Amino acid sequence: MPVTTLDTYRLLGRSGLRVSPLALGAATFGTEWGWGAERDQARALFDRYVERGGNFVDTADTYTGGSSERLLGEFTRDGRESLVLATKYSTLRRPGDPNATGAGRKNLFASVEASLRRLRTDYLDLLYLHVWDDATPVEEILRGMDDLVRQGKVLHVAICNTPAWQASRMQAIAQLRGWAPLIALQTEYNLVERGAERDLIPMAREMGLGVVPFSPLAGGVLTGKYSRADLTATAADLASGDSARKGFNVALGAVTERSLAVADAVKEVAAELGRTPAQVGLAWTLHNPDVTAPIIGARTPAQLDDNLGALDVDLSADHLARLDTASAIPLGLPHDLLAGDHIRQVTRGTLKLTPRR
Repeated sequence: MPVTTLDTYRLLGRSGLRVSPLALGAATFGTEWGWGAERDQARALFDRYVERGGNFVDTADTYTGGSSERLLGEFTRDGRESLVLATKYSTLRRPGDPNATGAGRKNLFASVEASLRRLRTDYLDLLYLHVWDDATPVEEILRGMDDLVRQGKVLHVAICNTPAWQASRMQAIAQLRGWAPLIALQTEYNLVERGAERDLIPMAREMGLGVVPFSPLAGGVLTGKYSRADLTATAADLASGDSARKGFNVALGAVTERSLAVADAVKEVAAELGRTPAQVGLAWTLHNPDVTAPIIGARTPAQLDDNLGALDVDLSADHLARLDTASAIPLGLPHDLLAGDHIRQVTRGTLKLTPRR
């Protein structure tokens, strides 16, 4: 990966939208979830990111009960035009209201209007469908998104947490009907969780979607903050730990023998390079040419500075090979079959073919 900077911008998917190679995640703006940054600390994070040339900020309508968007609305008031604001919709906004959740048109329009008010802006640069909703027809979702684009309230639309076959189907329908296309895919992707390599990332490449990974440090596992003692930690142990988020990630099953082994490999490479494990974990994600901008979710200025240091980490071929080996996953059927020597022999024989780029 060539050394880069926050102000060396990239095109997001098959669009003309220029974004920084690391996005600032604002899910940590506000403390309503039991962790995160208070207003002044969140402001310091935002200012430091922008001062370094960063322009891509990620939030959602329900992050920290709406505080994330409200704080961003305050912080972006003077520099809105220079920023790419991305938010999401479809998670539950109002318990008890059947139409205050899901991907349907009613919730879509209400969510966007509420986000615009909290963000103090009259348009969103990027709107994601946050979580796939199999109860809503894709035509309703796409037409609603297209209407918002035509109204000027949304500039670009995207998809998150959705099966690859549904995302590719949506993109094909949008293209055939002349509706606003999807330009980005947000999915978890890191050295611990590489499942997106099976179908999601290849789909994004073919369908013109930029990949914006969330949790590029596997919930902090790749920073080295977890140990094997966490494998047997009790609820009381987690409650007395350094943060509620650590207990949350352990409870979710993010800390396993495999994930800790991957973290050990990251620490070894980091020690050789004189870097931190977080920088190496992020640099590995950036090395994938299909990745546009991983989302970093720092809670302190020190964490943010550490994360931004990944932009000038140069991983050698040997480092990449060791990290890939430590974190490798089976691609499953039919991918492993198609990549095998037998299939290559029966389909190509001795033919020498340069792969398409």
